[in-house]
Amino acid sequence: MIEVKRGRGRPRSEVSLANVSTVQALERGIFLLQALAQNSAVSLSDLAVQVGMPASSAHRLLMTLQQHDFVDFDENTQLWQVGIEAFRVGSAYLTRTNFLDAAREPLRNLMQATGETANLAVMDKAEVVFVAQVETINPVRAFFSAGTRALMHASGIGKALLAQMPKRKLELLLQSAGLPQYTPKTLSTPAELYADLKATANRGWSYDQEERYEGMSCVGAAIRNAQGDLVGGISVSGPSVRFNPLQVAVIGFKVKAAADQVTLTLGGKV
Repeated sequence: MIEVKRGRGRPRSEVSLANVSTVQALERGIFLLQALAQNSAVSLSDLAVQVGMPASSAHRLLMTLQQHDFVDFDENTQLWQVGIEAFRVGSAYLTRTNFLDAAREPLRNLMQATGETANLAVMDKAEVVFVAQVETINPVRAFFSAGTRALMHASGIGKALLAQMPKRKLELLLQSAGLPQYTPKTLSTPAELYADLKATANRGWSYDQEERYEGMSCVGAAIRNAQGDLVGGISVSGPSVRFNPLQVAVIGFKVKAAADQVTLTLGGKV
């Protein structure tokens, strides 16, 4: 009988099994964290049922996560919940994702999808300030240089933001800035503006029909951050002849989708 000498180290089959079990344990731990994130606090038995694993396996994983502060256990209620370390790790995503970075690709895609100039603006009291723009290749187009300001009541992005505000905050902003009229179509009375904002809130996107500049129209939608605060908005703007009633609705949905994408990237909820 010839003896076959085994090489040093683990047998190949053991290495494969170890790798599989390690990945599976990590995956199950992630499932537990995701389930905990959907509940303020939950019992071991309910959590095990929710993720579809034996309670004993769930408990071992939870104990490991607890040692690293990813989960907490309340001795009094016997309930598990997300720990502080999970918050710290999740928050690291937000620190690397800023407003301009989050909007860069959606702006480009929006310009290509609509054929119009796409704009990004932030909110500053009763005004919006344009901070970025992706210009269309059309020879006749809208242009707002970085730093351009506009009162909210006469701006596509501005009206999108106003439509999402609590009534008291809306009233205070309008009282501080007034409703100056720029063109015959500017909404310069509270009744006109409130009716337009109601329609904007119902649609999810605003329509500035030559309310700031004659011959120029704009469609906008609001952006929120991870805390749910209104921080700015996205719009497309161009000559009014290219914003016929049927096309405006199509553009509106595309603008809202782009704004929602930025909101989600910033950690907000749509």
